[in-house]
Amino acid sequence: MPQQEHKVLVFLPAYNEKGKIGRAVRSIPRGLVAEVLVIDDASTDDTAREAREAGAKVISNEKREGVGSIIRRAIYYGRENGFSVLVVMAGNSKDDGREIPNVCVPVTSGGFDFVQGSRFLKGGAYAAMPFYRLLATKIVHPLIFSFFTRKRVTDSTNGFRAIRLSIFDDKRINLQQSWLDKYELEPYIFFKAIRLGYKVREAPVSKIYPPGKVGYTKMRPILDWWSILKPVFLLGLGLEK
Repeated sequence: MPQQEHKVLVFLPAYNEKGKIGRAVRSIPRGLVAEVLVIDDASTDDTAREAREAGAKVISNEKREGVGSIIRRAIYYGRENGFSVLVVMAGNSKDDGREIPNVCVPVTSGGFDFVQGSRFLKGGAYAAMPFYRLLATKIVHPLIFSFFTRKRVTDSTNGFRAIRLSIFDDKRINLQQSWLDKYELEPYIFFKAIRLGYKVREAPVSKIYPPGKVGYTKMRPILDWWSILKPVFLLGLGLEK
């Protein structure tokens, strides 16, 4: 399908990203992108105002829902408003919006349905990652994910990706399950896209962590790591659909 027939929505989930969300929104190239959406998950700082001033459409939650829940809402928003491609990137400025074509163009011009950003492919980059995060993202999760999907994947937890929204016409992808409200939704969609036979690939991107400990990640050790691994085990063992 020619690129001009696509309407691209870029979505950034955000929770207390003052000082970062504006930079992330401003990095997005507007030529390829029709709209930038930020869902502010009940931040207690000026995240919403900063995102709006940077040019994003902002939806603010009164109560915190979790990243899976707001990604689900972004998918519904995109489908209801005539978008054909959803690009998801971090609201904390660890992703570079100038790299959106890396993940988006294979969908708009290359016939792919799901393109996963990878910091570990040739041409990708990462910096200042905590050692435990590097271990989990480069070794532990990709090995388990690749084993169960039967497809070699180098960066299964990277949140920078592009999705053809029409894949959600497939009733075998059930986004409305309550157990997908937190970090489970993203690996769930990636897993299902592979196992259901959609055209999937990785593309090189960068993931740059800020210096020092502040802003590394909002993920909690053990609990949130299991949240990311859980759908891989449940789907791989046939315990969930």
